[in-house]
Amino acid sequence: MRVRAIELVTPHLRMSRALRTAHRADPPVKRHRLLVHVVADEGDGWAECPVEAAPTYDADYSEAAELVLRRHLVPRAWAGPIGDADALEGHLASVRGHHPARAALLLAVLDAQLRAADRSLADWLGATASSVPAGAALSLHDDPDDLVAEATAALGAGAARLRVKVGPGRAALHLRALRDQLGDDVPLQADANGSFEEDDPELAALDELALTCIEQPLAPDDLLGHARLAGRIETPIGLDEPLTSVGAVEAALALAACEVVCLKPSRVGGWAAARRIHDLCVDRGVPLFVGGMQETAVGRAANLALAGLPGMTLPPDADPRPRFEQDLLDLPPAAEGRVPLPTGPGTGATPEPSRLVDAEVVRMEAP
Repeated sequence: MRVRAIELVTPHLRMSRALRTAHRADPPVKRHRLLVHVVADEGDGWAECPVEAAPTYDADYSEAAELVLRRHLVPRAWAGPIGDADALEGHLASVRGHHPARAALLLAVLDAQLRAADRSLADWLGATASSVPAGAALSLHDDPDDLVAEATAALGAGAARLRVKVGPGRAALHLRALRDQLGDDVPLQADANGSFEEDDPELAALDELALTCIEQPLAPDDLLGHARLAGRIETPIGLDEPLTSVGAVEAALALAACEVVCLKPSRVGGWAAARRIHDLCVDRGVPLFVGGMQETAVGRAANLALAGLPGMTLPPDADPRPRFEQDLLDLPPAAEGRVPLPTGPGTGATPEPSRLVDAEVVRMEAP
């Protein structure tokens, strides 16, 4: 495939609802998302780099991602096998870290290749499902009644699973309010974003609530603390932030620090790496699901393709409620609690040009 140019496109979007967490009391109303656009003779490719504006959640953030793409990843791509995503993955490995930026460049190239071949990303990955259960992420609330109200609305919109943001001092109370209101049939996950201390007695109180898992209860780098906690509570421990590669997943599993894997393809360096982690978890009998980073429809479509793999035993972050006041394109809606996988070539997601008119564009022509 002959690549003519690579564009870094930054659209400005407004959230239709905010997602509050234990570490973010005032989520942004406006979001700037970084897209990578590959322009090739055979067709275009698109991918999203879903990082925050500041390094407060992950070390990666938008300005750093754009900088490493412009100065390091794209120049290496021009010097290497730019038209072949498989070969390009190893060529970009000389850049340490910056997994979301690398994943976006690799996926944009792969998207263009697959579109030229009239093949979907889901088929390339080995997906066997045509739709996946809809999973909603609920904000951290001060009042349990507000949480119940949001949960009821999400279920009414078609959610089949609820992933609830929690924090110390309110997790058990709020999740108990949900269980009392919704019953035991609704799958519930708690996501603490690393906000608890290992000896917090509230974590043991979650055992009464039949949760799918408590995700990231302790700090991301505290694998030993998670392993000790897993030995003391019955609720399965899920990990997210520290799972940045196949090796990181293997280490967490070997330490018995992780019983459920939240797989975010941009965090592990791309969709090929994510498929390898999927296969590893299947071999080990470890439940896993595809997590989200509040992506636009461009990123969501690529995540859905991964969520269709046969080993994805838990519902993905595929919220049936709209995330933005106007997304970059309209994907098929959820129906009867399930979200359809895109069926077009590549990711099946191309931004509507009219929704990019105010976007900032940095264009890098082939040398």
